[in-house]
Amino acid sequence: MARTAGARGGSRIPEWLAAALRPNPGPVPWPAALRACVGVAGPLALGFALGRPAYGALAAIGAQFAVINDTADSYRMRFLGIAVPQLAGACGVVVGAAVLGHGALAVVALTLVGLVSGLVSSIGPLASAAGLLLLISTVIEAGLPVPGPWWLAPALFLGGGAFVLLLSLLAWPVRGAAPERRAVADAYRAVAGQLAAAGGADYETQRQTTTRRVDHAYDVVLARRARERAQRTTAFALFARLDALTALLEAAPAAHHAGRPLPAAVPAAVRELADAVEHPGPAADRPALDATSGPGDRAGRAVVAALRHAADVVHGADPAPGDRLGRPAPLGTRAARTARATLRSAPAWRYGLRLALCVGIAQTLVSVVAVPRSYWVALTVAFVLKPDLGSVFSRAVMRAVGTVVGLGVAAAVLVAAPHGWWSAALMAVLAALLPVMAAKGYAYQTTAVTPLILLLSDVLNHLGAGLLLPRLVDSFIGCAIALVAGYLLWPESWHARVGDRLADIVDDAARYVVTCLVRDPAAPGGAAPGADEDASARSRRRLYRELSAVRGEFQRAMTEPRPAATLAAEWWPLVVAVERVVDATTAAQQDVGHGAEPPRPAEARAVAEQLGQLAAGIRTHTALPRVETEHDPAGSPVLDALREQVGAARAVATSEQARGRPRPGRRRGSTAR
Repeated sequence: MARTAGARGGSRIPEWLAAALRPNPGPVPWPAALRACVGVAGPLALGFALGRPAYGALAAIGAQFAVINDTADSYRMRFLGIAVPQLAGACGVVVGAAVLGHGALAVVALTLVGLVSGLVSSIGPLASAAGLLLLISTVIEAGLPVPGPWWLAPALFLGGGAFVLLLSLLAWPVRGAAPERRAVADAYRAVAGQLAAAGGADYETQRQTTTRRVDHAYDVVLARRARERAQRTTAFALFARLDALTALLEAAPAAHHAGRPLPAAVPAAVRELADAVEHPGPAADRPALDATSGPGDRAGRAVVAALRHAADVVHGADPAPGDRLGRPAPLGTRAARTARATLRSAPAWRYGLRLALCVGIAQTLVSVVAVPRSYWVALTVAFVLKPDLGSVFSRAVMRAVGTVVGLGVAAAVLVAAPHGWWSAALMAVLAALLPVMAAKGYAYQTTAVTPLILLLSDVLNHLGAGLLLPRLVDSFIGCAIALVAGYLLWPESWHARVGDRLADIVDDAARYVVTCLVRDPAAPGGAAPGADEDASARSRRRLYRELSAVRGEFQRAMTEPRPAATLAAEWWPLVVAVERVVDATTAAQQDVGHGAEPPRPAEARAVAEQLGQLAAGIRTHTALPRVETEHDPAGSPVLDALREQVGAARAVATSEQARGRPRPGRRRGSTAR
């Protein structure tokens, strides 16, 4: 990982801390800021107007969490992203109110809720948001008395969330599928950037951007398409246009390995298709493909053929989805599969137990020691101990830093502003900052969330500035519990946890080589698994998605202190090498598909076997013998680039092992998990 300028200049700030504090780039989300301003301050202002500020504060708390979860692009996913966590939060409010004031019962209940939250959070992003809000609302309600009958608090919580949801969906009737169109168009533009970078030094960076954009587009479009059965719908048309990108995605590595930049008209033509996808209208002129054909080699022909196919689909009157990547199973089937997989998952249980342990310790502590409004300790644990949202260690440090800054803001507000309409106005400003700061990073989000929660809770308990010092102490206690009981006591937390997963991807890459390049002589015309374009497309997309996830795991490990950050940085080149192996395999498949002599099955299987040896070496920390990567006159030239990349990947693994470095995910002397 590259050092920051401050680190090179002798700065004493640790590199992992500098990386965690560095704000994420990106534009200011003005629409989200406006929705947050109205969504949070509106219920509070209504409560003041009706003489029921406590009721307005309860609704504003629900609205605040709805704002935090309002992150999806498409309206359908936005609806689920807000509604599902809000329902889970309402359940948490009911549970928390039932155990309020019951010390031992509250400890048991919150510990069980922590276990459930941890298990649910391992399913996926939506389930993670629901699990977190279930735990947070239970913790708050178990420590903060609220007025009214038992059903009023969850109703107000849901009402505040429903108000934000309504604001988020106001444009749905007029904009419809605009977010899905934009996602597919962005995927086309990313592919255009990748083609423009072919043969250059920026190609791999552009390909990673393409992977993220295409994955996002498939997630958005498939989520909508899974609910529509008719064949003539916007979702099916968008899926067909997205599916048409597959050929371009497969042709791009071949163009890059050819070593010559493509004519500028090629990416320009893809950008024209992106504009046609995002802004459908009367049939436009097709790109002048004959002028963009470029060199007459196999890579050039592959790109031109893929571009013509994409143009036919984008400009077609009624495009039909190719279904090369398959259709999602019905929602009930997927839910049942996910539930079974979660209950059988050892990592899910480990995370659930870690979260339950920390929440149980926090609640036991505040039950034994008299701490005013003690819900903040367990609340801090819940926010920090979310490994799917980043490094636990860095999140604990960022939580402490953000809390100190946020408490400073809250102190100024509590001292300067009286209760009443001024509170609603200040809430509007702080709420508008919430999505803006959340986009910059966790510490910045904490800085915005802390004063907002404190001021809303002050409307309920009227402790004023006397609330600040206890909250600061509570935050430090919660961070300490998360660091000790949720981090240091679990060695898997402070070592890079991607070794076995990376080895699995290398095994998948070996199978991908066989799928793409090993022909079956018994099949009609000598066709083979490599001739099954659908199978190879599914394998390629799955590999790139997994590699993207592993990149995220490594980047999170790099924000940990030593030794995890050091090991992750040293093993990072292997991730890059495996990506190049997949690219070289795709390029070889394209060469064969456009006229090259296919390799003998034994040659392709030998390359796959070398990858299998690499995967085994990663798992067992075994040094690998050197393999010959020079051109073999008797071998198939199609495999030359692939052999070179496989040899480079094995060399990376062997060089790290020769230095005595443990493999990522395993301490020296331990057995593979």
